Amino acid sequence: MSLAIKRPASVAAVGEAPLLLLLKLRTFIALFAVAIYFSFAAHNFLSLENLLIMSRHVALNAFLAIGMTFVIVSGGIDLSVGSIVGLSGMVAGGLILNGIPLGGYTLYLSVPLVIVVALISGIVIGAINGLLITRLNVAPFIATLGTLYIARGAALLSSSGSTFPNLIGNASYGTTGFPVLGSAMWLGVPLTVWLLVLVGVGAAYLAARTPLGRQIYAVGCNERAAQLSGVRVNRIKMFVYMFSGFCAAIVGLIISSELVASHPMTGETFELNAIAAAVLGGTSMSGGRGKIGGTIIGAFVIGILSDGLVMMGVSSFWQTVIKGVVIIAAVVVDQVQRRMQQRFALEKQAEKPA
Repeated sequence: MSLAIKRPASVAAVGEAPLLLLLKLRTFIALFAVAIYFSFAAHNFLSLENLLIMSRHVALNAFLAIGMTFVIVSGGIDLSVGSIVGLSGMVAGGLILNGIPLGGYTLYLSVPLVIVVALISGIVIGAINGLLITRLNVAPFIATLGTLYIARGAALLSSSGSTFPNLIGNASYGTTGFPVLGSAMWLGVPLTVWLLVLVGVGAAYLAARTPLGRQIYAVGCNERAAQLSGVRVNRIKMFVYMFSGFCAAIVGLIISSELVASHPMTGETFELNAIAAAVLGGTSMSGGRGKIGGTIIGAFVIGILSDGLVMMGVSSFWQTVIKGVVIIAAVVVDQVQRRMQQRFALEKQAEKPA
């Protein structure tokens, strides 16, 4: 006869449960913390005018972070998004101002077609990233670092380093209306924010409710296992990088529209904000885990932090340092959360009767 002795609940596991919950809610906690701090520390931080400006900034970072989330979840990284922002803006500016030379004639596209071409330019760079990674087996870090320079160089070459100014357009050529994209309001809310809602809801649905979304997570969790189960890994990787380029092109168009000008250096270091927002929102740098909702909240944290520091007069150099610290801290906390979840699961398993 044998006795089955039930192991008492581990004190460590019981103590870890509240801490694990706090780690899971870290993005919400960070959002409330920075919002409350700057509402007292920065003058007029909660004014309607500043909130509208900040909503635009948050939206721009959120677009990039949404695309970055899919890339990181699949096990990759995209350093080229900032350069795609600059290139897509220059494509739009060049088409509006100079058109397309065709021998002795010049073809001018309507603004909707200009927007489509600029978006395609971002998707093309994303496709190049995907091809380098899937066909030539170049590491994502190296591939996207290379296209970062290529896209930025192409943006500079398009205007010899100068700006495309006064993108108001010419009525006789049918190129007017571009500034509406970045300045229009609907129901008192910037059009940029409505576009973010559209893209964010679509991306969240894709990630959580579609076979494609599940396959992206599967590739990030275990690429070999996903491939053996029938997932077309290369196609998934192509999609996430093309989608990331598409999101970056949206940002380039919005910024050029807001400024009514295109500059080739627009978007420099934007990739840092995108990575910070995604990681802070719970996306694991090792792949396989992340949510669009968390990423958008992370974008709010980064946006509020950036605007609040500007309003307090903090040097841009220190702002860069702080963003770097945020990225490191987010990755460290993510690793702590993962280890605690694994240990907590082992403790619960050990508590079951023998």
